[in-house]
Amino acid sequence: MINIITAIVALDSAAQVSVHGDEVIWHDGNPNSITVSQIQTKQAELQTAYDAKAYARTRETAYPSIGEQLDMLWHAVDTGDWTPTKVKTTEFYTALKAVKDANPKP
Repeated sequence: MINIITAIVALDSAAQVSVHGDEVIWHDGNPNSITVSQIQTKQAELQTAYDAKAYARTRETAYPSIGEQLDMLWHAVDTGDWTPTKVKTTEFYTALKAVKDANPKP
């Protein structure tokens, strides 16, 4: 869940604030008069954006490491498989495609 401070900083990057429980303490006097409603709206907006990228976070950990990807790519080029008719059969392509297929964009 997106926390209150994250929402406040998204509304005012210079805000000087702390939160204790549900209490917001403005150390700068809240110069932009940010309201509870604005904070809640921003929290919901940021949470929606975060949730929409869940597939990307899952993909990131499921992909082979960059080193492994480069090795697969090198082997595909070295064996002559990196051609328009063969590229989709390479280990490089099939490994990445499997991750994308298992974690589609919404």
